[in-house]
Amino acid sequence: MSNTIIKTEQLGKLYRLGEVGTGTISHDLNRWIARIRGKEDPFAKVGESNDRTRKGSSDYVWALQDVNFEVKQGEVLGIIGRNGAGKSTLLKLLSKTTAPTTGRISVRGRIASLLEVGTGFHPEMTGKENIYLNGAILGMTRREIRSKFDEIVEFAGVERYVDTPVKRYSSGMYVRLAFAVAAHLEPEILIVDEVLAVGDAEFQKKCLGKMKDVSVNEGRTVLFVSHNMAAVKQLCSKGLVLSKGTFAFTGTQQDAVAFYQSAHISDTVFKHNGVPGTAPGNHAIRVLNFVVQPGEGNIFSISSGLVFNLKFYNHCTDINLDVTFELRNADEIVLFCKRVLLSTCQDSRRGIYEVNASLSAQLLNAGNYHFKLYFGQEQRFLLFSIDYLAGFEILNEATDGNYDQLSGVIRPDIPYRISFENYQL
Repeated sequence: MSNTIIKTEQLGKLYRLGEVGTGTISHDLNRWIARIRGKEDPFAKVGESNDRTRKGSSDYVWALQDVNFEVKQGEVLGIIGRNGAGKSTLLKLLSKTTAPTTGRISVRGRIASLLEVGTGFHPEMTGKENIYLNGAILGMTRREIRSKFDEIVEFAGVERYVDTPVKRYSSGMYVRLAFAVAAHLEPEILIVDEVLAVGDAEFQKKCLGKMKDVSVNEGRTVLFVSHNMAAVKQLCSKGLVLSKGTFAFTGTQQDAVAFYQSAHISDTVFKHNGVPGTAPGNHAIRVLNFVVQPGEGNIFSISSGLVFNLKFYNHCTDINLDVTFELRNADEIVLFCKRVLLSTCQDSRRGIYEVNASLSAQLLNAGNYHFKLYFGQEQRFLLFSIDYLAGFEILNEATDGNYDQLSGVIRPDIPYRISFENYQL
């Protein structure tokens, strides 16, 4: 008997952009007639790929299209991809919270899903009542739930509030209890979407440990979505990469992360060709140029340092305007955020701003990095943000490449002295 517990075949999900629903009676009628005749959805043919960076001509978009994969019992599958790649849509299809447009899904066993904070919780019910409710939904008896109750409450760390309606919980308490319920009520398949983004460091460590425990020691299957590449490499045994709603790669977690990182290292130079009104941005900000270069020499290395230049068009007048440079490594770990105040007396002007900055040598270790930019008002209100605009790879000069490199995210030049005393035992 096959130990495949999840299998998808030609899986696809089509959405209509804009208002909820099809939008017109004629579209509804055409789709209904096609379904009655056993024919393909007529709008599936014109549906475009899920590329959110380009303006399309169709009102329909494929959030997922032609996704095929299998998951064996006891495997931990890491699902990775950029925002909008279709990861959450895939988990919703597997959890049966929405139906696929095309293809089929075969699942053996009970599924517990943690797709977002408070999934499956009734806000008016207490934490205790919600534990029993979720257990009943999974098909467990009251006695089975009771045997796990104390363990769930202890793991979540909400003993003091277990008799309080969950609508009064903070987001952190909500997700701690939700994860504890999903992980402890013995589903065959545990689906987790970015739970680590909410909890504190201690809770994140407990989550990783519990997910590893249920897969290795209890033989249960885990599907884990995260932007934290370090967590994916630590926890998962396999990886699946989605890109613009389509299947891009599957393999070991190390190979999947390497594929994802290599595919999304941006050019070191972004220059918009055309009028400012068509540059990346919105009604407030338009990014014209962003260039990253070595501080010294022609290649990025540990000793070269780097300089970067940003040029953008600002539409907002008479505000305190700022821009934040956020540098991330290949594992999506934020190394630093630097906010630059462009106006401090409510005196921003409409026009082109330019910011030049540098990062000293002997700071960053060898590896891949990219910038994310945030444009804000009053250091509180976000006007626009953009990711993967410019990236770069720092080479390890000691080995003339990035093999056999030292661990760590920084590589400071630390002064030291050596002393020696001749002594014989």
